Amino acid sequence: MGKTRAVNNKKTKKIVIVTIAIILLIILALILNEYIILGKNKKINLVINNNNITNNLKNDILIENNIIYLSEPDIQNFFDNYIYQIDNMVVTTYDKKIAEIGFENNTININGSDVKIKAGAKNENGQVYLPISEMKDIYGIDIEYNEDTKIIIMDSLDREQKKCTVKKNLAVKSSRNFISKTIARVRKGESVVKIKDMEDGWTRVRTADGRIGFIKTKKLDNEITVRQDMGEEKQVEGKINLIWDYFSESKEAPDRVGTRIDGVNVVSPSFFHLTDKGEIMVNIGGAGEKYIQWAHANGYKVWPMFSNAGENMMDVTSEIMNDYNKRKQIIENISDLCVEYNLDGINVDFENMKQEDIDLFSRFIIELTPRLKENGDVTSVDVTAPDGGETWSLCFDRHIIGNVADYIVFMGYDQYGTSSTKAGTTAGYDWVKLSLEKFLTTEEISSDKIILGIPFYTRLWAEGDDGKATSKIVNMKDIDSTLPQGIKAKWDDELKQKYVEYENKGFTMKMWVEDEDSLKQKLSLITENNLTGVAEWQKGMETENIWQIIKQELNK
Repeated sequence: MGKTRAVNNKKTKKIVIVTIAIILLIILALILNEYIILGKNKKINLVINNNNITNNLKNDILIENNIIYLSEPDIQNFFDNYIYQIDNMVVTTYDKKIAEIGFENNTININGSDVKIKAGAKNENGQVYLPISEMKDIYGIDIEYNEDTKIIIMDSLDREQKKCTVKKNLAVKSSRNFISKTIARVRKGESVVKIKDMEDGWTRVRTADGRIGFIKTKKLDNEITVRQDMGEEKQVEGKINLIWDYFSESKEAPDRVGTRIDGVNVVSPSFFHLTDKGEIMVNIGGAGEKYIQWAHANGYKVWPMFSNAGENMMDVTSEIMNDYNKRKQIIENISDLCVEYNLDGINVDFENMKQEDIDLFSRFIIELTPRLKENGDVTSVDVTAPDGGETWSLCFDRHIIGNVADYIVFMGYDQYGTSSTKAGTTAGYDWVKLSLEKFLTTEEISSDKIILGIPFYTRLWAEGDDGKATSKIVNMKDIDSTLPQGIKAKWDDELKQKYVEYENKGFTMKMWVEDEDSLKQKLSLITENNLTGVAEWQKGMETENIWQIIKQELNK
């Protein structure tokens, strides 16, 4: 019995000793961490918008002659996904800026104007570095460097920033726990950047020298907003309803004075065309100026089409896409035209391009968009369905276009087009729906960027005994007068449109009807997928009642 008690006493003493040792270690850690954590960083740290991203840097930061350099891969990772090297210079785009910076001079070209800087790009052991402290205006950032803590702070000037003052001297903790490490000390009255209030009574903050940690919320006071969030304003409130107003390269713009298109808020007249010399043909004139005045008087935005339509334009388009200076000149001209004619944007309608130019067409949109944004103008780009031929479908990188441009317009028609020898629908519901699913999932395009294009026309097919067919376009308003009297239409529930078939002079005539019933079905996909709007091809083909139907469907 006595032996058992002695063993238990020894165990109790050991537990007490271990417990005391643990307590002493905790106390020692609390005392020492003030001195361990407050030591200088051995490595330069980078804080971007209240996040320490140092561990995500691909290369070390360089600081020479008070100029801060970031490597090109890190610029790409944090600022410009599409940074690009060409002709011994680096081209970078961000929001409303496109800039060219060379290696051999201290000049940077921003949106067409040269600006003197202290240093250009440099090669360091085979890695390209850019003087980001000289490029603050391009990326819209403020930069501070604290030599004591070796922390560089970069803040986006279009993001909200709030600050608070500290009520008393206290420690900034590494986590939301009173025994966590102290990463900094702040004095009464000092300001800290407020990052986020946490649910457990702590606030995540950033100290003046760039360290990020936690302070009890009740110990902060005098919250003020020092910078508002400059979220991008959209030109059009609510759903976009765009009508293409095509009048060829040679005809004058139509006189629409005194008319109004119910529900439409954007018009896209065919003002600009690429010529076989690689120049822009402007088809505006007096009639076009009156058209613009009419549109603005009715509250419509004007995003003219810029097309490369015409024979043998594939090679001309390719030549421009493959030449940076030619792309640059076209973009400069487009930007100037938007200012000259008080336009609100551009609708790029380039079709039939070489598949091998897919990345270069993306570059064209990447370089065009900031120049238009500089003037408050919109960039919209027309693309075909993801599945199709090399020069019709595989020439578009929809993911990049959808990411960069303000809007990507899916031309949801010509499922079976002019070149087809097989009769088929112009725009079957199932095909349109599947294509949109690819835009949203495979291509990963945000739904608020996608405009669905719908047809105001169909085709009448003449199919011979050999099964081959030819077609002619029939405007929606002319369908009833085109079909023979007494022809009965059948509803196709998969295509969600009416189908008509009859015999005429040895041919089997076929038509998949586009009318208010078929368009309602396609318009429902806009609401179902939360798309940003609709575009109609083209003005003049429609029936009068369709505008009210489109308006109702968009408002659902």
